[in-house]
Parts: sequence; C-alpha cells; structure tokens
Amino acid sequence: MADPKGFLKIRERELPVRRPVPVRLMDWKEVYAKRAEDADALTRQAGRCMDCGIPFCHNGCPLGNLIPEWNDLTRTGRFDEAIERLHATNNFPDFTGRLCPAPCETACVLGINQPAVTIKNIEQSIIDKAFDDGLVTPQIPDRLTGSTVAVIGSGPAGLAAAQQLTRVGHTVAVYERDDRIGGLLRYGIPEFKMEKRHVDRRLEQMAAEGTRFRPGVEIGANGALTGTELLERYDAVVLAMGATVRRDLPVPGRELAGIHQAMEYLPQSNRATAGDLVPDQITAAGKDVVVIGGGDTGADCLGTALRQGATNVVQLEIMPRPTEDRPDGQPWPTYPMIYRVSSAHQEGGERVYATSTVEFVGDADGNVKELRVVEVDMTSGRPVPVEGTEHVIPAQLVLLAMGFTGVPTTGVVEQLGLEVDQRGRITRDSEFATSVPGVYVAGDAGRGQSLIVWAIAEGRSAAAAVDTYLRGHTELPAPIEPTTVSITV
Repeated sequence: MADPKGFLKIRERELPVRRPVPVRLMDWKEVYAKRAEDADALTRQAGRCMDCGIPFCHNGCPLGNLIPEWNDLTRTGRFDEAIERLHATNNFPDFTGRLCPAPCETACVLGINQPAVTIKNIEQSIIDKAFDDGLVTPQIPDRLTGSTVAVIGSGPAGLAAAQQLTRVGHTVAVYERDDRIGGLLRYGIPEFKMEKRHVDRRLEQMAAEGTRFRPGVEIGANGALTGTELLERYDAVVLAMGATVRRDLPVPGRELAGIHQAMEYLPQSNRATAGDLVPDQITAAGKDVVVIGGGDTGADCLGTALRQGATNVVQLEIMPRPTEDRPDGQPWPTYPMIYRVSSAHQEGGERVYATSTVEFVGDADGNVKELRVVEVDMTSGRPVPVEGTEHVIPAQLVLLAMGFTGVPTTGVVEQLGLEVDQRGRITRDSEFATSVPGVYVAGDAGRGQSLIVWAIAEGRSAAAAVDTYLRGHTELPAPIEPTTVSITV
C-alpha cells in the first residue's frame, strides 16, 4: 500500500476538465483538452487506493485488471512498470480508458462511504503516457506454430483474440466487412468520444506483430469466402462479428422518410469526419431531432446531432428517470442504474423519461414531421399508458437507438449450420466452441449486446481456448467463462 493514509487525506475525486461546450461543439475532437496531466493530482488520486485485502475492483472488471498494483506504481511515478501491469490483463486500455463505463469504480471499496478512486482516468493516463514515451512496442513471437486462424469481425473482441493468438505464434487474418478495420470502434463510436488515431496506432502495432487485416470482405456474402471455404483454408475460426440485428420500432408511420437506425446515422457521420465523401448523408443540420433510446448510443446520436447543427434534440427513454443515488436493490459492489450525465448530455438537448412512441406522423410528401407520444407507468414492470398524457413532439429526423437483438442468421452462421438461441446469440460450450469443430465465438455474437470490457475479456478467453485446440495447451490467460456475468445480488 503506497500511502496508508491517502484515502483519509484526499477525500474527493479529481478529473480532467472538459473543454467548454461552445468550443467543443465546433469540432469533432475529444471532449477533454489535450491531457497535459496534473502530475500531482494523478499522484493524489492514485494514492487514494487502499490496496484492499480483497480488491472488489478486480471483480467489477471482467478483465481482472490489477488495479491496486498499477495505482501504486502510478503514485510512485513508475510508469514503465505500471503499463506492464496494465497490459498484463488488457490489450487495449487506450480504448477502455475512454469508452468503458467503469464498473471497477462502482465496485471500489472506497466507494462504500467516499467517492471511488478515479480508476478509469488513471488507466487512461498510464496508457497515454506509455505511448508518448515509446513504451508500447510490437510483441513479435519468437517462432510461428504453423497454424492459421481466421477472425471474423474487427471490433474489440475480434482484435483482442487476434492479438493474443498472433503473439503465441499463430498466423492470424482478421476479416472485416467494412472498408476499414475497427468495427464499432471505427464507425459506431463518435470521434468526440475516441479519436480514431487511437485505433490506428493499435492496428499499426498489431500489423507489426504479424496480424493480417482483410477489410472490405463480408464472409458468407455473395462473391466472398463461404463458411465452408473458411474451414478449408484455416485451422480455426473465431466469430466475433457482433450482434448487429437492430431493434426496430414497428408503430404506425415507421415507413416515413427521415426515420433511421442509429447505426445508419453514426457510421455516416464518422466517415464524413474522416474526410470521406458520403453521398446523401443523413444530417441533423437545421432539424428538430428525436432520439429514441436513452443509452450510450442515444447519447452518441445526441452529441453528433448537436455538432451537425440540429435546431433541437430530444432523447426519449421508456423507462422512468433513475435516481441519483444507488437504489436499495443494487447495493455496493454492483453496477447501479443511476442518473448519469455524459459529455453529450452536458452539451444540450432534452432528456424525456417514461415516454413511449405511439405513432410517427408525416407531411404530404411522406416525410416525418412529428411523433405522437404518451407517458407510461412502469409500476407493473411493463409500460402502461397514462391517460391524458398524449402529446406531439416535432421532428424532421428520428434516430432509433434501441440496441440490438442478436446475430444475423443468414450468411456464415447459416453456412456453418450454427445454432442461435432465443436471445439471438450463437450457441457455444464452456470453451467458447460451437458445435462445428474449430469454430469459436467471442464477444456480442455469443454473449449478446454488452460492454467493451466484456468484449475484450471474451476475445482473450476465446483466444486461450483456440490456442488449446491448436496446440493442446496454452499459456494465454482466460479471464472469464462464457457464462460469467456481472456482479449481482
């Protein structure tokens, strides 16, 4: 324990300051100013870690990050050792430090009666300094095994699996249907949450290690490799293509122009931000925008619409507004459903809770012009319309950000004859393996829609299973099992 009185002397969290809202709405850069770290503040916050006898932060994070260890090393300025301990359990702390909701912090023991240690900020500070100091270098295997692996999908699960398998000497090719590698990291996450240069520098590291990338190839599609051909060409296959079937809202008026899925809207914006020409781009400029869905994707749509010049943005959520404190039924160390304000929410727009869409109303030209909505009561566990609360919200652009329901059952899934359960997940056993020998599943394709830390943990664990299949043994860590779930009561 670096400072046994650290948490007694420093009782409040210190975090980097976000750039002023009027300034950051004028560009697509990350919301935090360039991290010229306050070294003293970082030391103080790292010193608040109590190095608990049973560090529940380990269990809050599915990666099993060695948080007390790298907190201690950060406090004493030993960043070369801190990055080694951080990378020991997490391939991409530069991604999680920006995108993860930090279940480790809600499991922090200090959080029982004080604000939790700023674990996520310390993690990001370690990795950013490591890159600045040249401490992140390719880990090239000493020898090749002669085995080949295809990874389908280049999101965090696929990239983690690919990097682990490459580093033990397998020849790995990552296939991605989009024109660039990165999956949702590339086209689903707005630039203001994570600039794509962070993805690019990781891909450069992986390419130097020997991982091969095949963008623009949709396995199982017409003209591309089929599932059968994939098995003939590779010794093992990891399916990490995510859960991409979008949840829709089948209410009257759904066919009107101007109603789009978030995953149609956000990728176009990211392409335009990258400098691509996007014909007929969906844009919020000069429009009243309604985002249906109160989660992270909805907040991403909100921040994007504001930067595009929307006249007004309303974000609808069918559930009631969460409390600002932990509900009694979600005690420490669980991840509580509380009222959170993201950087996008801070920038503008209105959040409306306990409201359900009844109908999309169009104009004479077939374009959406407003939503007819009603307040709902969730006391019974299901939404019950409240009489007399129906009203309209103007909208010339509606974005559906209601999550995903599973994997597509056509294409490679159908060609390989894989089973899909009632929740839209590819069926797998305790070793991440499907019913087809040599075919494994990692990430949302097997777990269902989840967080980036779970995706990376799945990729690492599936890689260990694949390595065992190919060599008969493995030294790779497997932080979770397919059935591992978050801490609950």
